[in-house]
Amino acid sequence: MDALRKQASKLREQVTKQQQAVIKQFSTTGYESSDIMVIDEVELQRHQQLEKLYRSTRAGKDFQKDIVRAAEAYTAIGLKKIEVGAKLSEDCCNYGAENTEDALLAKAASLYGSALVYVDKEQEELHRGLSSQIMEPLKAMINGAPLEDARHLAQRYSRMRHEAEVQAAEVSRRQVRVREAPITENTVKLQHSEAKMHELKANMAVLGKEAAAALAAVEAQQQRLTFQRLVAMVEAEKGYHQRVTAILHEVQSEMVSEKQQKDSVPPPAPLTVSSNQSLEKSPYFLAEAIHNFHSESEKELSLAVGDYVVVRQVTPSGWSEGECRGQAGWFPSAYVEKRQNIPASKLSTEVF
Repeated sequence: MDALRKQASKLREQVTKQQQAVIKQFSTTGYESSDIMVIDEVELQRHQQLEKLYRSTRAGKDFQKDIVRAAEAYTAIGLKKIEVGAKLSEDCCNYGAENTEDALLAKAASLYGSALVYVDKEQEELHRGLSSQIMEPLKAMINGAPLEDARHLAQRYSRMRHEAEVQAAEVSRRQVRVREAPITENTVKLQHSEAKMHELKANMAVLGKEAAAALAAVEAQQQRLTFQRLVAMVEAEKGYHQRVTAILHEVQSEMVSEKQQKDSVPPPAPLTVSSNQSLEKSPYFLAEAIHNFHSESEKELSLAVGDYVVVRQVTPSGWSEGECRGQAGWFPSAYVEKRQNIPASKLSTEVF
């Protein structure tokens, strides 16, 4: 019978060791997960609190690393954009300087080339902001001592708890032996095991509180800093895009203005027609203004709706030259319509 008891006790020890080995092998968080009540309900709650904080700070650290990697990628892509932008800026400016015969395109190329210089400067400013406001603060916390110290405390508690779990099994085994064979040797060994268990329990209570306080403080700091850096990242990108948009909007406005000015310039005035040349013997015709037109130069002729004009020349560019109320000049051809029958009173009062 004693031999069977010894064999059963030996089997229990082997099973316990195998369980511990499996727990250690599959514990991937650095803090062993276990729902076993080693000491009491209070200790189990402390253990669950530490496990939650340990996982939370690990997730926070990984997220900070993700943000740093993204900022580094933005910087790498930005450096390539600066390189491409600098080359395009140089090409645009060279084209504008070397092809002055095509005034409109040359001007547009020069404007865009100059704008790209400022866009590249804004990109460099964004890089500096990402480095100083995002990457450096996050890296400092990722590699900082407070986080590692707090996690080391939690790991120490986890190892101590595992040791207490083993010791609790040892106490149970000794208690069985004492009941089976209440001899002095077994009693002394039981007392020694219980004393060690009591010491572990006291040490775990102190270390558990310390580890929980340290991890909670790190978690709060971690979340606060990460939130602040995310806001700073959004603000940096927002400011960059707003400034670049303003630069490109300005250059676009200048390009459109140049195009409009070119389109609105009337063609060169023809040779002056002799004042005594009769209308009947000339290719002139009478037209009525159907839109208001306000002249912007001395060569242009202002018109009001209903004015009658002696049209003396029509050009393919969409401009006509004529005379109204004693004034002569150029106006858009689409602003008038040819008329066949016009009252004599209109001719005398409005045309001449």
